[in-house]
Amino acid sequence: MNVIQIKSIYGNVIFEYSKKNNTIKDTVEEAIKRNVELVDADLSNANLRNINLSNADLRYADLSNAELIDADLRNTDLCNVNLSNADLRFADLRFANLIDANLYNTNLRYIDLRNANLCNVDLSNADLSNADLRNANLSNANLINTDLRNVKVK
Repeated sequence: MNVIQIKSIYGNVIFEYSKKNNTIKDTVEEAIKRNVELVDADLSNANLRNINLSNADLRYADLSNAELIDADLRNTDLCNVNLSNADLRFADLRFANLIDANLYNTNLRYIDLRNANLCNVDLSNADLSNADLRNANLSNANLINTDLRNVKVK
């Protein structure tokens, strides 16, 4: 059996899961299935490709350098989350709450951010090329050096 723990950014264990050939993705999915709150979770560097985190509460979590390609993050609370240097290509973040999130240098190509709240988000040096930003709230967002080629806004 392979035991994997999800710890908070402060070091305490939030959730633990054991199974044969366990992965961090399996452990996070099991935590979500059991309605475990992942507020303050340290998921930095995690491979979470194709994960379903829709409606999850990930406020203040550290997802820096995480791989979230094709992830389902619809309606997810990502307020104050650290997604710097993460890879979210093709992810679905419709209606997600990203207020005050850090998306510095994040790969957001082909991401769906329709109706997402990106108020006060740091998107500096991020790649938003071909992203769908229709009806997204970008109030006070930092877009310095952000790649906005072919972005849908209407």
